[in-house]
Amino acid sequence: MQSRSSVPRTGRPRSAAADAAILEATRAALVELGWSKLTLGDVATRAGVAKTTLYRRWAGKNELVVDAVAVLFDELELPDRGSLAADIEGVVLQFAAILDRPETKTALMAVVAESTRDEPLRERIRTSIVDRQKRLVVEGRARATARGELPPESDPEVSARTADLIFDVVAGAVVHRTLVSAEPADEEWVRAFTRVLLLGLAGATDAPSP
Repeated sequence: MQSRSSVPRTGRPRSAAADAAILEATRAALVELGWSKLTLGDVATRAGVAKTTLYRRWAGKNELVVDAVAVLFDELELPDRGSLAADIEGVVLQFAAILDRPETKTALMAVVAESTRDEPLRERIRTSIVDRQKRLVVEGRARATARGELPPESDPEVSARTADLIFDVVAGAVVHRTLVSAEPADEEWVRAFTRVLLLGLAGATDAPSP
């Protein structure tokens, strides 16, 4: 599948308003029609743009749907609540609230299911959603280190592996809780989860490097 970044751009610059309308229309179509029935023509009609406008921006449905999901997770911000525990609780509650939205549930489940048969789609999910949101882990650890809550890290490779692990634990737990188990990730659950996560972080900090 050809990546959007590899397609040379000419002519008028892209309209941010048109992009936003297209991505919103994509999420609405997913909720109403599901993955199999969604077409770029239907999205174009909903967004009030020509179908050629979509093809100039996205190579196909897979890329379009992933971007429609990715923009939702880009809304996540790490709040500064004064402590690592409070910061984690704040961002996890945001994450759970985004996952609870109908358009997120439908779109995310659709692209994940489709990606089991489509390696390029799986890679796009990694780069457009997973890798972009790892910034929250990096930011949170840096802030906690500056407060003296976590020790400084001298090995970039170990730091990167730890960030990957933390992200997998948080994302995996919240997605399973909200989308698989269909249970609420309310404040009580988030506080309990944060305690478990911090115990794991303490153990990882004390453990010798491999």
